[in-house]
Amino acid sequence: MGTESTPIVVDFPLRGKWVAASTPAERIPSHGTDFLGQRYAYDFLRIEESKRGFKFFRGSMLRYLLVGVRLSDCYGWSESIHAPFDGTIVTAVDGWPERKRLHFLTELAVVLKNSVTFNPKKATDLGSVLGNHIIIKMRDKEVYAFFAHARCGSLRVCTGKEAHTDQHLADVGHSGNSMAPHLHFHLMDRASIVEAQGLPCCSKEYEAPHDSMWCKITEGIPGKREFIGYAP
Repeated sequence: MGTESTPIVVDFPLRGKWVAASTPAERIPSHGTDFLGQRYAYDFLRIEESKRGFKFFRGSMLRYLLVGVRLSDCYGWSESIHAPFDGTIVTAVDGWPERKRLHFLTELAVVLKNSVTFNPKKATDLGSVLGNHIIIKMRDKEVYAFFAHARCGSLRVCTGKEAHTDQHLADVGHSGNSMAPHLHFHLMDRASIVEAQGLPCCSKEYEAPHDSMWCKITEGIPGKREFIGYAP
């Protein structure tokens, strides 16, 4: 990250094997913008490990392109999301629906429509982009973790309650601006996502393949499309 500030070390928020579709290891801002505190944001996606490409669902690519696939056929959907540190829940929004069937053109149209019509001055517009989401304040520090696109009805926490490291917060979903079930995760310097500045972070520990072996990585920043695994 060059002269950027030192990354904050947190626990990896998922379990099992994932890839980073977007990561600050590739570029900063990782999503092409500093807006909504996402300068150092990650998008974590579960895909087929043995195949080339970025296939995130069971079944053929032709079927996905022609008629679409069911949400339940997507590998990462409904996997658990965990707290990366001890803290307090300052925002917990649930109830935003998910599209039960995924088709590339439909998903692209929804994302583009939400991006064009989104008004950051209206809190009611946030859900159309963020979907079901959670914000946790780190204990004793002005550091906030943000999780977006959770599965509708999966949130296990509510505003004002304490959260502990490793706690099951919600499940990976496909709500809001999402092309496929995934977790959008980043750290920021305040609770208001519209006003927040992103903070760099790295994972305290995970595993990644190297020379046909899975090796332990400490305080690492996953590379784009790098398979990573975590099992505490």
